[in-house]
Amino acid sequence: MKSSIDIGSEPKTGEKVVPKADLSVIIQLIEDIKIPAKRDAAFSGLCQQKEYYPDLALYLWHSVGTIAALLQEIISLYPHLSPPNLTATATNNVCNVLTLLQSLAAHNETRSLFLNAHIPLFLYPFLNTISKSKSFEYLRLTSLGVIGSLVKADDATVIKFLLQTEIIPLCLRIMERGSDLSKIVATFILQKIISNSEGLNYICETAERFFAVSTVLNTLVKQQIKSPNSRLLKHIIRCYLKLAENGRANAGLKDNFPEELRDSIILHSLDEQTRHQYEQFISLLTNGRYVAPSPK
Repeated sequence: MKSSIDIGSEPKTGEKVVPKADLSVIIQLIEDIKIPAKRDAAFSGLCQQKEYYPDLALYLWHSVGTIAALLQEIISLYPHLSPPNLTATATNNVCNVLTLLQSLAAHNETRSLFLNAHIPLFLYPFLNTISKSKSFEYLRLTSLGVIGSLVKADDATVIKFLLQTEIIPLCLRIMERGSDLSKIVATFILQKIISNSEGLNYICETAERFFAVSTVLNTLVKQQIKSPNSRLLKHIIRCYLKLAENGRANAGLKDNFPEELRDSIILHSLDEQTRHQYEQFISLLTNGRYVAPSPK
């Protein structure tokens, strides 16, 4: 089962490199999506060629019936989510579809069309699952990859759209219970939302929202004591730093500061940039503004 998760993933070694296919082959694969007997192979073939064709998203979006066929494949899996009854083939096909949707979410010319069609909402049933089986984890992770591609663009329109949905509570639950990689991508999404002024104001608008976010972040920090994950900690600290820039959130963080964040085990696992952001965060809490350390 293969999916494309650009957010927070490492390149894999030992994988067979698939050669670039002619554009005519890509066009035919897109046409094959509409033929049920050829659909599985078409999904797989297009995913293998995705990195060679940066404008694949345009071909997918503007070909008649293709987006409908992709959504049909996603919807076909809904009845098997509860009670859990996923087959490897069906799960693999949907993960391939989600990988293709990731290209639509990432492309500057299809992103707004993708949002206007409310396609991200079709992924939420997968994010809302709690089964820890490998198939469900792949579905959640690949779905998170689509949302991650959306927020990676730093587009205010994306944040405005997501704030009207249930993405924050969905990410918070995955941050608490998901696999390490799912936690990283979910926290990255939250970080990108908080980094936007409208997203930050939304979370800090009510005490309930702020404490929901800070409680999960504090829980993640406590989980890092035994085995720190530098990639996850990087996003956690960036979340804290942005929250500390809001006056109400700053006061709340002072009262609910996770002491584990001062632990040497965690501090020693931070890279130079993240350590600097950690110092900025502590300075904001202590002084209400960033005070650069005195030169030694």
